[in-house]
Amino acid sequence: MKRMVLLAAGILAASLHASGGRATDSASTIEVSARSFMFSPATLTVKAGSTVRWINLDEEPHTVLDDSGLYRSAALDTKDSFSFRFEKPGTYHYRCTIHPWMVGSIVVE
Repeated sequence: MKRMVLLAAGILAASLHASGGRATDSASTIEVSARSFMFSPATLTVKAGSTVRWINLDEEPHTVLDDSGLYRSAALDTKDSFSFRFEKPGTYHYRCTIHPWMVGSIVVE
């Protein structure tokens, strides 16, 4: 049973990696990591109704701030996360206010 769970998790991880930040087939939660002072993936395409979850994998704190002010996280320590549900199509640019060179975009279809 444990092997089947690990195999299923591996298949899911591979399919998410293979999507290269492309839109998912249904509303879901998609993860963006803050690692090595970069957001990865830097550009992510999702369906309307999807939730994006940012997780800090660095040892330094990071934030997530939408350029239009739609959403803003508190400082995220290591392994902390912040989520936002995208309801409307459009392109949403964001950055880390602590490290302004850390930028990313969410494209909502």
